[in-house]
Amino acid sequence: MEYRQLGASGLQVPVLSFGTATFGGGNQFFKAWGNTQLDEAKKLVNLCIDAGVNLFDTANVYSRGVSEEILGKALEGLRDKVLISTKATFKMGDGPNDYGSSREHLIKSCEDSLRRLQTDHIDIYHMHGFDANTPVEETLRTLDDLIASGKVRYIACSNFSGWHLMKSLSASERYGWAKYVGHQAYYSLLDREFEWELMPLGIDQKVGTIVWSPLSSSRLSGKYRRGAPIPEDSRISQGGAHGPATNFERLYNIVDALDEVAEETGKSVAQISLNWLLQRPTVANLVIGARNEEQLKQNLEAVGWNLTTDQVKKLDAASDADPIYPYWHQRQDTKLIPLPKFY
Repeated sequence: MEYRQLGASGLQVPVLSFGTATFGGGNQFFKAWGNTQLDEAKKLVNLCIDAGVNLFDTANVYSRGVSEEILGKALEGLRDKVLISTKATFKMGDGPNDYGSSREHLIKSCEDSLRRLQTDHIDIYHMHGFDANTPVEETLRTLDDLIASGKVRYIACSNFSGWHLMKSLSASERYGWAKYVGHQAYYSLLDREFEWELMPLGIDQKVGTIVWSPLSSSRLSGKYRRGAPIPEDSRISQGGAHGPATNFERLYNIVDALDEVAEETGKSVAQISLNWLLQRPTVANLVIGARNEEQLKQNLEAVGWNLTTDQVKKLDAASDADPIYPYWHQRQDTKLIPLPKFY
């Protein structure tokens, strides 16, 4: 397993982490992702550790805490061998302070997560989304206090826009507080908007990228084929998809290019999709999920090899999309605003 430095921190993380949103299946949305219970969870955790995947990603909102509880039990006796990433911000109750990134909610959320995970610290604590109602100074001071208390080691954000992240980094620098060292973001061959602003920001500010949904809710798993019905067991069919409506013609064109590269490499469509991401700037880690051991074993084979430059260019061309303003305008003169270098 390859390890990479997470942003400007000293933390080394594996290029693959295991996402546990499938643990618990607490409502219809998360059941569409999976319904992994404790016995199967233990098997998946041990498979990961054997493969060098020592980072496990969860969130308090996943099945309203059940995912964290199952992960905590599955890691019994293994805590000193692993890193745990969890998140807060989204709604965890019906009270007026049961959501957001306020001091009140974050301290309670952190303590609840520690209890469910059966640990005394969280290695990477993410703000799951940007809370526009709470001053960033309040959020970041609280996170800095959690680090000082030993309950949190590093902080990161997720699903922030460019100005959300830059405003937060500026506040941390102004007051000498801990900075976000990672940004967990939606990015794949099918969904490349991350490259327009968030990737250049990550390069400039040394914020590492942790990619969620690297297979775009299974659209890049190899199951979706031109002329074939959408698989009944897919996340989309069962109501667990993310993102805007799918442009299927564009998806099938990407899959056609993936098929060509699969024939050249002997790798699967999913493995190639994951490997392409690992060659992008700022990407430190991909969060992979699996409903069963076979899926996990297949995804773990995405590392230990690299696509050629020509293969990457072929996939880039098939998946390119016209950016929205002002990014299309900025592309007219890359001497003023250089594009990230991919090769």
